[in-house]
Amino acid sequence: MTALVAVGAQWGDEGKGKIVDWLAVRADLVVRFQGGNNAGHTLVVDGEKSVFHLVPSGVLQPGTVNLIGPGVVVDPRVLVKELEELTAKGVLRDPSRLRVSGRAHVILEWHIALDKAREEARREGAIGTTGRGIGPTYEDKVSRRGLRIADLLDPASLQGALERLAKSKNHELEYHGWPTLDPGALYTEYLELGRQLEPYVDHTTQTLDRALREGRSVLFEGAQGTFLDIDHGTYPYVTSSNCVAGAVCTGAGVGPTRIDRVLGITKAYATRVGGGPFPTEDEGERGEWLGKRGQEFGATTGRKRRCGWIDAVVLREAALVNGFTSLAMNKLDVLSGLAEIPVATAYRIDGKLTHEFPMTLDEVARAEAVYETLPGWSEDVTGVRRYDDLPDAARRYVERIESLVDVPVDLLSVGPGRDETISRRDPFGG
Repeated sequence: MTALVAVGAQWGDEGKGKIVDWLAVRADLVVRFQGGNNAGHTLVVDGEKSVFHLVPSGVLQPGTVNLIGPGVVVDPRVLVKELEELTAKGVLRDPSRLRVSGRAHVILEWHIALDKAREEARREGAIGTTGRGIGPTYEDKVSRRGLRIADLLDPASLQGALERLAKSKNHELEYHGWPTLDPGALYTEYLELGRQLEPYVDHTTQTLDRALREGRSVLFEGAQGTFLDIDHGTYPYVTSSNCVAGAVCTGAGVGPTRIDRVLGITKAYATRVGGGPFPTEDEGERGEWLGKRGQEFGATTGRKRRCGWIDAVVLREAALVNGFTSLAMNKLDVLSGLAEIPVATAYRIDGKLTHEFPMTLDEVARAEAVYETLPGWSEDVTGVRRYDDLPDAARRYVERIESLVDVPVDLLSVGPGRDETISRRDPFGG
């Protein structure tokens, strides 16, 4: 039995879905533990592309049970749509393969409207939210006025909660000049959504505990990335949940003594969506080249991603707060064709050199990346399946990142397909 956590080591969009799908062949359970449908995990299997926003990325592996834990915020509309699509494809014939915690909080139409209204009101100070209602839902959760999935199965509880919320939510929408919402119409809609979700609702913490007691392998799938974490990221340009490995304990309902290993997932370069500082961003021709070659557009929003170079300062901080036992590096193939590849090894802030990630946003914004330049390679690596068959320069690049971060790279992705993966060691520790 091994419990492995897979989390993003940068600003999200690291390709976690592909890695989780690849690892899921070894897992009995795949568990989402935070975030919501602001995450878009893209999988390519046998040439067919699938994008999931709530369903765990292990669902395409037929031997897995997939859990959505109590730390996730769930838009029932999105989840029902994903379930319908998976059922139509014949992927999800049995509801027992997808279980949703009755304790997970519900994203309501009010949350989505308020998310968009507030972002519009910020104008120049916009954070870059996806507008999916994630932040307002977590607000209601911590202020103890939210709805949970179990409430959708209880007509009286649902009706009372919606009526209580209507006054304050509609008042704020009116303040922003947005249309108000009818709690009666929402009651009818969400009651029906609850009926459709009922076969999937479960006490997922108990399901997880039984699996661990029986010695099964569990893979925890993180959403977003370390530097979008509400506590450890570049606040306030962050998401509304904890994205680091420690969030597994609260978001899935499992004790820290039961976690065995932590896999950090990174691109071979770096990207960021939305606002916030990005010390290694390349706003010139090479950054544009990375974006085009890497097809850097958000799976959830379609927004163009900002592109830059891999940052060892960022990865060291991510290793510190997550306790990485190994790394998976995606999109190594994108770098083919570059004569030289910059790697940020330190920052210079107000003339002072530092190898540690700064504490404040202002310091990060003032940080100038200090680069080491490594030789690139011209060979196409998408057909490579053995590490020793990579070009010498590609291997030196990987090994330099290992030495700078002091964490081994176990997996390398050389293309979007499931099979376009090089395994050096087993992240489960076998």
